[in-house]
Amino acid sequence: MPVEPEAKGGEPARAPEPAGEPKPAEPQPAEVKPAPPSTNTPAATALPPVSVPEPDTGYTAAGVPTLGGVRDKIESRYGTALGATELAEETTEGRAASQRYEAVQQAAADKLEEIRSSMRKPD
Repeated sequence: MPVEPEAKGGEPARAPEPAGEPKPAEPQPAEVKPAPPSTNTPAATALPPVSVPEPDTGYTAAGVPTLGGVRDKIESRYGTALGATELAEETTEGRAASQRYEAVQQAAADKLEEIRSSMRKPD
């Protein structure tokens, strides 16, 4: 990568312009006129100070968790767990696992019913 020589002030040096060609005019900044002061409002309006409530961080000044902070954290984790469960159930693997679980539960209920019925019969 070629390195350009620097002119004064750390700016890159410009290549000399060829003789005989007119130099393009540099744009001049437009003159900005200040707006006239408004006559229907006072120049200095004093607004009453606004009190901004401190955000609830969930901790006291001593660093002890507040009941509200703990409740919010539990609710957040519970919501995340419910969402993750719903997303997992929508996958193919999730549906297959759910079907296997239901089959095991049905087999366990059948076995329990078999044991109960065998206990009711007199010998």
